[in-house]
Amino acid sequence: MEVEIDALQKNKTWELTELPPGKTPIGCKWVYKVKLKADKTVKKHKARLVTKGYTQQLGIDYLETFSPVARITTTRTFLAVVVSRNWHIHQMDINNAFLHGDLNETV
Repeated sequence: MEVEIDALQKNKTWELTELPPGKTPIGCKWVYKVKLKADKTVKKHKARLVTKGYTQQLGIDYLETFSPVARITTTRTFLAVVVSRNWHIHQMDINNAFLHGDLNETV
């Protein structure tokens, strides 16, 4: 949990402000996962702080959603191109990924 909080603070993912009048706060919760090695022994314990987005209502709290996830067909196409061109690829694990952008909406 400390690693997650440190990453959120280091990347300045939020700014503490007063809640605007008439707005309802969205809560958050911790999600825990145990990562295992191939032999089923514990590799590490992971924790993520997530918002309770299911409390939001379409058209009131948000207008659209976006999830940057690669489709399996995209991954397969990428791998087919890599193999056909004899390229080398490497896998890496990203501990924390943050999108940096300006929002015009009140969050």
